Amino acid sequence: MNNETRTQTVVGQGHDPCGEASPLQNRVPTFRYRKPADRRSRVQRWHDAIADLQALQNDYQAWLEALPENMADGATADALRAICDLDLSELQSIVPPKGSGRD
Repeated sequence: MNNETRTQTVVGQGHDPCGEASPLQNRVPTFRYRKPADRRSRVQRWHDAIADLQALQNDYQAWLEALPENMADGATADALRAICDLDLSELQSIVPPKGSGRD
């Protein structure tokens, strides 16, 4: 068999031996993403979560202060006040127990 008459079949290219388009030809490739493992200890994750909550609370406080007066009595202002009124210092004072493993 010489090179001119040789046919090459490539798996996954979607070519049917009869010359018709294969259903594989119209498929969209699927990409899977695996979330990287969180290597922080539970204690560190706890402290990071509290820091995130405090940063969010500060952002909501700034949003509340920037609201125009005509929105001061609305549902948005009520929700912002409820978030700003939360006392996060109690969460800060909690020291999670150390577990087995890498804690």
